Amino acid sequence: MFLTISTTGTPERPATDLGFLLHKHPEKSQAFSTSYGKAHVLYPEADAERCTAALLLEVDAVALVRRGKGKGRGGAPDAALAQYVNDRPYAASSLLAVALSAVFSSAMRGVCNARPERATQPLPLRIEVPALPARGGPELVRRLFEPLGWAVTAEPVPLDTEFPQWGDSRYVRLVLESEALTLAEALRHLYVLLPVLDDAKHYWVASDEVDKLLRAGEGWLPDHPEQKVITSRYLSRRWSLTREAMERLELVRLAEADDSEVEDIDNAVEAESEAEEKPTPLAVQRRDAILAALKASGAARVLDLGCGQGQLVQALLKDPAYTEIVGVDVSMRALTIAGRRLKLDRMGERQASRVQLFQSSLAYTDNRLKGYDAAVLSEVIEHLDLPRLPALEYAVFGSARPRTVLVTTPNVEYNVRWESLPAGHVRHGDHRFEWTREEFRAWAEAVAERHGYGVEFVPVGPDDPEVGPPTQMAMFEMSTADMSTAATKKDTNDANDKEAKVA
Repeated sequence: MFLTISTTGTPERPATDLGFLLHKHPEKSQAFSTSYGKAHVLYPEADAERCTAALLLEVDAVALVRRGKGKGRGGAPDAALAQYVNDRPYAASSLLAVALSAVFSSAMRGVCNARPERATQPLPLRIEVPALPARGGPELVRRLFEPLGWAVTAEPVPLDTEFPQWGDSRYVRLVLESEALTLAEALRHLYVLLPVLDDAKHYWVASDEVDKLLRAGEGWLPDHPEQKVITSRYLSRRWSLTREAMERLELVRLAEADDSEVEDIDNAVEAESEAEEKPTPLAVQRRDAILAALKASGAARVLDLGCGQGQLVQALLKDPAYTEIVGVDVSMRALTIAGRRLKLDRMGERQASRVQLFQSSLAYTDNRLKGYDAAVLSEVIEHLDLPRLPALEYAVFGSARPRTVLVTTPNVEYNVRWESLPAGHVRHGDHRFEWTREEFRAWAEAVAERHGYGVEFVPVGPDDPEVGPPTQMAMFEMSTADMSTAATKKDTNDANDKEAKVA
């Protein structure tokens, strides 16, 4: 089995730079031993205008069978691989994916000391796989590769060219072309999707496969429309592993929606210099601003509305001044992830008495939200359709009525400072809108006036003199008169509750 990777170049940027990126010299033919045969890397063509690298894997079918490593779905022995005559020496499969990872490991991580600038730049790429098993046919091949930026040609291979009436086999000839991807991204796509299309693996699928999938899928798998198919097939349809992977991918998605980092997921690309000081992530700056505002308000009982993965709840739990912390989200999956993050099942009784997580929609009133000192809506409102904002406004400011409300949201004016953000695009695909400072101020002041609050505005992140900060925060404080009315109403309700219990 084999595949080829081709690129084109110019005299200033010769195509032979592909050799530096792959860490394999174009003038040499190199061989590498694997568990099931020998991998060869050679260059059928290599000049400034065009360069092609070929990976050829010679599979020892006898060794494959004798080692007992032939596995099908769920890690069970695959009957086809239990025979000495099978398609593994000829068709791309998990064997070729493992060879890719072993032979081009540095390239897959995006590491190239000789040409570091080329490793981070998109290349004109053409990848050909002459025989690829495709359970699902050419249509599935397109559904897997096209969302990643590939132009896809998937031609069915006939069972026998002399007998066309027999129809097509389950194999396709695959050609992928793109000018928008780096070589590292291309290799990671192949590493995951070759065995997914084959829908079988030659080795036992254990829990470490989840980590491999997340490393190779970083940056593209969390938002892929066929994420469930990819995850299930890559993990040989082992339900427990698939569920773990899906939950961790959801954690990544939530982190991206919150501009935050996920600590328990490895980076696929190693940092070139760990000594280089990294700027404080915006999510951390935002969380610090919220914690400072809550501390200044004197709140003891706090609601985190739209708590997501529970990072703010976790931070609040570290301060004993907060006697009751409630995380609320409409997504049960998000709450499950938050519960695991907080280790609720292993939390001591005293600590557990301070925290609650429950499901609720902020588009509806909920009596459980009443009576708290403060509520936080961090990066929440922009995920709602504009017609639903009045419902959220009433549920929080009109019904729950905490003394303090903190609302953060992106400042769309700052988007021009994000080099990686295309012009006219919002920061996350789930954002229904992003406001300018003037639009946010107008909304917040109108809300405050309608519900008896005062409001102040605080920049979060670097406050650019031209476009403002990346995040804007509104701090709502209930007026003294309304606070007294709310306290009287609460005392009355408490007294009524006591009388009802006595009765």
